[in-house]
Amino acid sequence: MKKTDQEWREQLSPEAYHVTRKHGTERAGTSPLNQEKRAGMFSCVCCGKPLFSSDAKYESGTGWPSFFQPVAANAVGTSTDRKFFMTRTEVHCADCEAHLGHVFPDGPQPTGLRYCMNGVALTFQPKE
Repeated sequence: MKKTDQEWREQLSPEAYHVTRKHGTERAGTSPLNQEKRAGMFSCVCCGKPLFSSDAKYESGTGWPSFFQPVAANAVGTSTDRKFFMTRTEVHCADCEAHLGHVFPDGPQPTGLRYCMNGVALTFQPKE
């Protein structure tokens, strides 16, 4: 999915644009999705691709919505992020390349991973 910078600015809120298109980070504890407990699907705010099921969501204590795995192996992609004098694994939408957050090797089983996502990069659709 290719859009111009102006098209992304028109589609997204200023904060969603900053996070997803400019690799920003929302302040911890500010996303209502952090407290979302209903069954459903978390999708990319930019393109609508399903990314994480509520079945994989857990409370990490970090202040960001956290998941132990994506809904499918091809839902997200990763790349190396070397900003801020550290090396982290960045997570992005596999379809539109929106920056979503980072993945860390300190999550719960069965994967041991913590997908720490910016809530503003996600939408939530409750299960009907």
